[in-house]
Amino acid sequence: MISGWIDRNIRYIFSLPAVIFVALMVVFPLCYTAWLSLHEWSMSGTTPPLWVGLDNYISLMGDSRFWLSAWRTIYFSFGVIIVETVLGVGLAVFLNRSFRFKNVVKTLFLLPMVSTPVAIAMVWMLIYEPTVGFANFFLGKLGIEPQAWLTSSDTVMPSLMLVDVWEWTPMITLIVLAGMTTLPSDPYESAVVDGASKWQTFWHITIPMLMPTIIVAMLLRMIDALKTFDLIYATTQGGPGNSSETLNTYGYLLGFNYFKVGMGSALIIMFLLLVALISLLFVYVRKKAGEML
Repeated sequence: MISGWIDRNIRYIFSLPAVIFVALMVVFPLCYTAWLSLHEWSMSGTTPPLWVGLDNYISLMGDSRFWLSAWRTIYFSFGVIIVETVLGVGLAVFLNRSFRFKNVVKTLFLLPMVSTPVAIAMVWMLIYEPTVGFANFFLGKLGIEPQAWLTSSDTVMPSLMLVDVWEWTPMITLIVLAGMTTLPSDPYESAVVDGASKWQTFWHITIPMLMPTIIVAMLLRMIDALKTFDLIYATTQGGPGNSSETLNTYGYLLGFNYFKVGMGSALIIMFLLLVALISLLFVYVRKKAGEML
């Protein structure tokens, strides 16, 4: 009898450990964060969490620092995605042909992506160092005035975006390159017969057929870029002032520096909704791109 029950439900039994793991590692923290967002609780005190309803969300709505952090998060994410997509597609086209040491070049492109983010942040802090860093040394050779890079509110965000582009463009390249290997050859043969140039072939055949793949790559990078924390916190901790503070770093400060756990949890829930909204937008665009093929 027991063996018969096991045979009938074997698919549920085998998947149960994964379901339990996801519930413990994802569902429970999410639900607990949502519960904390409705309470006022300071970890520095001994009083239990106090129910305040939506007060934390209302406070965030009136917090100019929250809105500035949200703007920087969107600015950073969309900025790096646009640059990484353009460079990634270009590099994929370059690598999608035969040349000597092709595998060596592809391996070198992977190195930034597989390195530890905090280690990368430390290296780029040395590069951006105002007095002895390589960045200002290189600018000096070009006759350009040295820049403050991470210590100026005018240059800190572009400087951080440059690091992210250097680190994660290979991810876009790999996904697009994988998509290019699956493209049919018939349209290209027809284009050659019609006398189309390489640019016309790329723009009117390659890009439209690759668009669903490109959108998937952009979606994956967008979700990751929105969550960027280690690079920013390891280099600037949101400074100078608050000029590089994003929703991630602000939420961390609220919870673990200011001990406003309830407000920090509310910020995380709102940030999760922002990520979900942008993800749904990309999924919709990909669906439309697929229907056009």
